[in-house]
Amino acid sequence: MIYVSGRVGREPWQHAFVAQPSEVAQLRRMLRIRLILWGLSDHVDAAQICVSELVTNVIRHVGEGTPTTLRMTLSESCLRLEVEDPDARALPTLLAAGTALESGRGMALVDAVTDHRWGVILRSNSKVVWCELAAGASVTGGRANGPRVTRAEAILDLYGSWPLPQGRAVVEGGSLLSTAAGEEAAIGVMADVLHWLSAHGYDPDDVLDRAQTHFEAELGESV
Repeated sequence: MIYVSGRVGREPWQHAFVAQPSEVAQLRRMLRIRLILWGLSDHVDAAQICVSELVTNVIRHVGEGTPTTLRMTLSESCLRLEVEDPDARALPTLLAAGTALESGRGMALVDAVTDHRWGVILRSNSKVVWCELAAGASVTGGRANGPRVTRAEAILDLYGSWPLPQGRAVVEGGSLLSTAAGEEAAIGVMADVLHWLSAHGYDPDDVLDRAQTHFEAELGESV
């Protein structure tokens, strides 16, 4: 995985996962948060559609349980999304959106959303299906700092040095967020909070949705 040291920037981001229907909602949520932090809230809906269809193609035509990687990069002119899987033979097919056939309709939707900006890269043991959304002047700066960010950094520093009996690695020597392990620690914090919520009878998905609503509202007030 590609990490951003310290605060979230606009460096290339990727996420390795196992392709299955239950993973799609999580990917959409991660993508939404990342794009908001990148100042691309206007691109969330289109990007979510593209990723949903590309991952669904992997599930249908390569198979559930396929090791898959989602990559996202941002340049001055476009937001690029890539989905890589290990089957170079099952290529995406573009059919008219109104066709009676199920196969190919997803790529027709991607084709429409991206204004025909998509393609396939074949490699020796994998394929990458990519698409691009125009970005350019719509990219705005996100809030880089603030009391909540400072508090989160303090939590992550403490979290990284807290010994756990499960044998979790402890980061030694200096601030956790000064290393590439910062994002991993953040994921660990959130995962542990979700375990706590589940143990106390709460629905983690419902709490995540509410937290995301708060986050987006506060982010909107700061820009």
